[in-house]
Amino acid sequence: MTEDSYPFDGPSPYPASEIARAWERERPGTPTDSIEIVTPLWRLAKLFADDRRRLLADLGIDPATLDLLSVLRRSGPPYELTTRELVRRTLVTAGAISQRVGRAERAGLVARRTEGRGSRAVLVTLTDQGHALIEQTVEQVLTRESSLVASLSPADREVLAIQLQNLLDDVQQKVARPVEG
Repeated sequence: MTEDSYPFDGPSPYPASEIARAWERERPGTPTDSIEIVTPLWRLAKLFADDRRRLLADLGIDPATLDLLSVLRRSGPPYELTTRELVRRTLVTAGAISQRVGRAERAGLVARRTEGRGSRAVLVTLTDQGHALIEQTVEQVLTRESSLVASLSPADREVLAIQLQNLLDDVQQKVARPVEG
C-alpha cells in the first residue's frame, strides 16, 4: 500500500458515528456533535486529494501548476493576471506565486512582463502551450471528479454544494478571529 492509498474498499470499517459514541463514553460532557461532520470531510478531502494527485502525476502536471494555469484560464481572454491578483485568487503567498510562475515560465506554460512603463506590476499570461495543457488537464480532472460524486443526484449535489459553501464561509469567519474563552 502506498502512502497515498486509502486502506479500505467499501464503507469505512470505523464510521464517524462509532468514533463519536466512543468519545461520548470516554469523555461524557465533551461535545462530539462535530465528529460525524468533520471526520467524513477529512476522509473525503484525503481521498479526493490523493486521487487528484495520482491523476495529475499521470498527466505530467503538479497541483501547484494546475492551480496557476486554472486561475489564468478561468480569467478569460487574454488569460492574463497580475501577480497580485494571482495571490488573491490562489490564496498562497506572493513568494509561492513567484516560484510557481517561475517554474511555469521555464516550462513555457506562461510568460510574464511588467504592466507598463515605470510600473512595478507584473502580468502573467497563459501561453499557447499552457492553454493546451490546461484544456487537456481540466477536462480529465473534472470528468474524473464528476464520476466520484455520481452517486449523488443532481438535486442532492446542489443542496450539498450550498450547505458546504455555507459551512466553509462560517468556519472561515470563525478561524479568522481568536477563540474566545
